[in-house]
Amino acid sequence: MRILFFSGLFLITTVLFSQKRLSQIDSLAIVKILYEQQEDWNRGDIDAFMQGYLKSDQLVFSGSSGPIYGWEATRNRYKKTYSDRQKMGKLKFDILNVIGLSSTVIQLQGKFNLSRIIGDIQGYFTLNWIKVNNEWFIISDHTSASKL
Repeated sequence: MRILFFSGLFLITTVLFSQKRLSQIDSLAIVKILYEQQEDWNRGDIDAFMQGYLKSDQLVFSGSSGPIYGWEATRNRYKKTYSDRQKMGKLKFDILNVIGLSSTVIQLQGKFNLSRIIGDIQGYFTLNWIKVNNEWFIISDHTSASKL
C-alpha cells in the first residue's frame, strides 16, 4: 500500500509544482488525507473516512440524487448507501489534477473505482478543500458515478 501511495505522489508531482499558489507541503497533505480515506474505506470504516470532511453544516456533497448539506447528513448518506462490506467493496482513487485556488483553498479532481461482487462502480469527483487551523478538510464533494 505504501508503494501505491508513493507512486501516486510521484505521478502528480508535475501537476502539484506547476501551481503557483500551491505549496508542496499543502499538496502532499491533501494527497495523504485522500489516500488515508481510501484505506479507511477499504477497512470498512466510514467514520474514519469522514474525518477528511469538514465537520460543519457548510459541507456539501453533490451526487446523482442532488446536494446533501452538512457533515452528519453526508455521513448518514454514506452509511445508508454503503451499509455493509459487500456494498462498500474495494475503493481506488486516481488523482487527475490539483489546483491551488488560494493559500487556503485547493481543488482536486480525480477518478474512483469501486470493485464489488455486486457490481463495480466508477466515476469522477471534484473535491474542494479548505484549510482550517492549519489542517485541510473537504468542504465540497461533487461525485458522479456509473455502474460498469
